[in-house]
Amino acid sequence: MGDVVNLRRARKLKGRDDSAKTAAANRLAFGRTKAEVRLTQAERELERKRIDAHRLQPDKREEPRDD
Repeated sequence: MGDVVNLRRARKLKGRDDSAKTAAANRLAFGRTKAEVRLTQAERELERKRIDAHRLQPDKREEPRDD
């Protein structure tokens, strides 16, 4: 004969395993600290400013001309 399985306990164990998998996926996707997020934003802003500084003509959207 097979082992007796408590269905309530098995259901709860499966739910915990599913929650753990979801939590692990969320940690990979969203698990950055505020400092890391700010650092990334600052690096992107610095790179954008560097690129804009090397433009030959200013962007028309930024400077309205009065002709």
